[in-house]
Amino acid sequence: MLVSDWMTRTPVTVTPDTPVMDALKLISERRVRRLPVLRDGKLVGITTRKDLKDAMPSKATTLSVWELNYLLSKLTVEEIMGRPVITAQEDEYMEDAALRMQEHKFGGLPVLNAQGQMSDIITTSDVIRAFTTILGMNEGGQRLTLDMPDVPGSLERAAQAVQPSNIISVATYDVDGAGGNRRFVLRVGGEGLTGVRDRVRAAGISVLD
Repeated sequence: MLVSDWMTRTPVTVTPDTPVMDALKLISERRVRRLPVLRDGKLVGITTRKDLKDAMPSKATTLSVWELNYLLSKLTVEEIMGRPVITAQEDEYMEDAALRMQEHKFGGLPVLNAQGQMSDIITTSDVIRAFTTILGMNEGGQRLTLDMPDVPGSLERAAQAVQPSNIISVATYDVDGAGGNRRFVLRVGGEGLTGVRDRVRAAGISVLD
């Protein structure tokens, strides 16, 4: 699962000399939260809706409307953009990019190709879309949350127990205080769904939901 499989195509960008008011208008019209900043095709910064709004004068200002308009017309994206830019690579794993977004508390990362040029952008929405697709949310079936020992063979045991139903997706995670167990989240479909929970319990596996 690579970033290139899920990234947003044709992202909206601006140049360093774009007036802040024009950038704000672009964000509103295109319904985006961030604008990568390119100079001669090279990524040099990024600005967000918050950056642009924070650059606006306070309502408590004593400047006249004419003075405000004049100042805003001179203010460019280059003066407020963030740099250096945290990026993702087209050929890196999606989960690595998602972890970087989490660590830096960013809602999106510009994506660079093998030549170091920005090609697209990966956002929180793309991560959620990948997550729900991998978990088989659009494929129906039933979801099972299992509590099993964190030892080799646990997943095989669960796979045998759900038959003749078919496993659509599997996710697993550690739970603090679970007494050496792991949680396994299975989505199953196909035959025998009505009795799948009973079959799993009969195999001695704890079914949480």
